[in-house]
Amino acid sequence: MRAKTIDDVEEMLWVLQDEIRRSEEARYDHRLHGVLLVAQGMSAPKVAQFLGDGTRTVEYWVKRFNAEGLSGLVEGERPGRPTRLSEAQLEHIGVILRESPRAHGMMGNLWDGKTLAEWLRRNWAVELSVRQCQRLFRQLGFRQRKPRPLIAHADPLRQEAHKKTSKVGRSAGRGPLGSG
Repeated sequence: MRAKTIDDVEEMLWVLQDEIRRSEEARYDHRLHGVLLVAQGMSAPKVAQFLGDGTRTVEYWVKRFNAEGLSGLVEGERPGRPTRLSEAQLEHIGVILRESPRAHGMMGNLWDGKTLAEWLRRNWAVELSVRQCQRLFRQLGFRQRKPRPLIAHADPLRQEAHKKTSKVGRSAGRGPLGSG
């Protein structure tokens, strides 16, 4: 029997980790699993690697668990800078990202971190870094794609012949496996 695998592992790791971070209950369960693995004899670095967290993070969970029990794994207030965008603004950004940047007075055909940062600055006077705008893409469920550049003066027939699944040289009406 073949082992089951996950398609597009790199992308799915981000999706799964984002899902864990999104829910307070999921974050608690995640910490609980980490402490359980340490209790079963796995080292903190191994648990950290296994769960995709930092070693110091796992050690901190264990320390809090030893000091406070299960309540030590419950997340308290999270310090940090308050968000600069309201829920309504985030929803609006989700709408505009489905449209062309040109439709919103920006240059280019695709949204990227720079373009979104500039749009936010112009329209809402909100200063976000390019990196923070890239995080917004993922938070809103978008994937950034880079356009493939066209090579100047490239011969399309030579390009097609070079492809692994080239149509050049195949008989008309026959598939790649020779079935007809």
